[in-house]
Amino acid sequence: MRAQKKPRQVRPAGGQAESRRLRLLVLSLTVLIAISLLSRLPAWSLLELRSFDYLSTVDDPRPTPGGPVIVAIDEPSLADINAQWPWPRSLHAQLITQLRAAGARVIGLDIILAEPSTPENDNAITNAVGPDVVLAGDETVIETPQATQLIRVTPLQQLTEAGAKTGIASVDLSGDGTFRRIPAYEDGFAATLAKASGTISATLPAGQLIQSFGPARSYPTVSYYQALDPAHLLPPDYFKGRVVLVGLSLQNAPVIDKGSVDAFATPYTVHTGTLTSGVEIQATIYDNIRRGLSIEEARLPVVAACILISVLLAAATVWRSTGWLTIVTSAAALLAFAAISFAGIRLAHIFVSPLGPTVAYISVVFGQAAFDYAEERRNKRQIIRAFAQYISPDLVRRLSQDPSQLKLGGERRTLSVLFSDVRGFTTIAETLKDDPEQLTGLINRLLTPLSDVVMDHGGTIDKYMGDCIMAFWNAPLDDPEHALHAVKASLAMQAAISNLNRELEREAAARGGKPHVLKMGVGINTGECIVGNMGSTRRFDYSCLGDSVNLASRLEGASKNYGVALLLGEETARLVAGTYTVVELDRIIVKGRTVPSPVYTVVHKAEAEALAAHRAFIAAKYAGTLAPSDPAFDRLAADIPELAGYYVIVREALVESGEE
Repeated sequence: MRAQKKPRQVRPAGGQAESRRLRLLVLSLTVLIAISLLSRLPAWSLLELRSFDYLSTVDDPRPTPGGPVIVAIDEPSLADINAQWPWPRSLHAQLITQLRAAGARVIGLDIILAEPSTPENDNAITNAVGPDVVLAGDETVIETPQATQLIRVTPLQQLTEAGAKTGIASVDLSGDGTFRRIPAYEDGFAATLAKASGTISATLPAGQLIQSFGPARSYPTVSYYQALDPAHLLPPDYFKGRVVLVGLSLQNAPVIDKGSVDAFATPYTVHTGTLTSGVEIQATIYDNIRRGLSIEEARLPVVAACILISVLLAAATVWRSTGWLTIVTSAAALLAFAAISFAGIRLAHIFVSPLGPTVAYISVVFGQAAFDYAEERRNKRQIIRAFAQYISPDLVRRLSQDPSQLKLGGERRTLSVLFSDVRGFTTIAETLKDDPEQLTGLINRLLTPLSDVVMDHGGTIDKYMGDCIMAFWNAPLDDPEHALHAVKASLAMQAAISNLNRELEREAAARGGKPHVLKMGVGINTGECIVGNMGSTRRFDYSCLGDSVNLASRLEGASKNYGVALLLGEETARLVAGTYTVVELDRIIVKGRTVPSPVYTVVHKAEAEALAAHRAFIAAKYAGTLAPSDPAFDRLAADIPELAGYYVIVREALVESGEE
């Protein structure tokens, strides 16, 4: 099996290439301006943050050993304690005591204790808290038409006087309701935990993006009731030296569309569709602070430079052409943008959104590809219109849908070749030599219907030679019935000539002149030829060559010698004999050949007896026993009127031969 060469991409040249590059430049500038305007929209910012969600979680990072521990107020604890929420503060005091005894370094209660309860319970928790305890506060902004009001809720004063620290547990959500940033509070809950544990003392990176560590329940979590008795219900030293956060954390993470109290969407929500509890979010913030993992968003100059580089890369990709390689290169470029953004998050803790470069690249590449496609379609339509002048529109459509059927270069094929010529046209041209416009109009009126007939019957017009047409069938597309279609076309061409003669006769009668009567001879031969694009490298025609072509031309010229309008070669006659009545007329030796070739024509009205008599007539002609006085001449002329002229010519030839 031979390997086929991959076709090269066709690239524009000359002025077309310059026009294309100018269009590419305009497209690139337009994309830069458009993205600059789009980036100011809130929706654009949300899309960038959504890309951050995917990139910051693609490798599924999880909490490291030694991080915070969650004591969850969850379903098992609610069932075990069997008390109505809110639980007595004495129970929280007992928890603090147990955690401290178990070696917890810092204890954070993500529970608002702002309102007094019973003196007994308030005193119990006051006695339990100390500098190692951080209590949650809350800050809410209430906007009204009249004013914007900031309300801050803090724990009971007696608790802070007892040494407990306060941390604001409020979080900032993006426009799509997703938690992604470190809260802008110097006294935030997680920040206060970090300070109490001695982790940091520097200014906190408020507003920076956080690194999430898994979906809900990714942090080490125990139930509240277990923490009340760690010695019996938990492994030894479970809390020793650890930062412990206490808060609501259901075992079954709430689904995003149902919502939940103190549960929020995080970057992992795009994968799981579930929310994460507030206490786990505080643990995530704490981990980002203590490990220095918060992620800074790239500034505008960096983003603009990345988009500009993307546009330049895209322009370089499609500078010469677009094709399948463009798709592969584009896919690689888009993956590279995502990989670079991911590397920035992991290695430099900087987020450069791939959205701008990606949209810019796609817009330039696919915009130019669309222009090229439109240009190609336009060129294709022009080629189809030009090619349709030579072959039928149906064949043109088939070739345009499957160009592989058109083989460039030469190939050996069996064709049915037709030559047609108007007899006596030289004399007509001589009479119209002083009226070239009328002569040109007559030729066009002649060739137009004849060409239409050829193409309507699936033929390919090879060339025009004055008033002569050369056409062939079975190329460039396969036509199993090429001989039959060629003969049908020749008969239709005779009918078209008759119609034109009637028109010319009416026009001549109208002006009181004599009409030009047109008669046509056709020769058709079927045989093996070489067909393909032939000519020079700068100009070529789709044509055919071969002995069969020469014979078809000779048959057309010889048709007038037999008094018929159509002369067929032997193979053509054999192929159409099942559809038409073909009769042999003679055996001739054409120029360039030494073997006689039988020639045939088509008759439409002939009885079987008449055809048998004609065959006997031909046999006598070949045997040389035919005499001018033979009554077969008159009898056959009456039985087969279409061949009356032929019989006259044969008789005259015999008479002339006898005179000699």
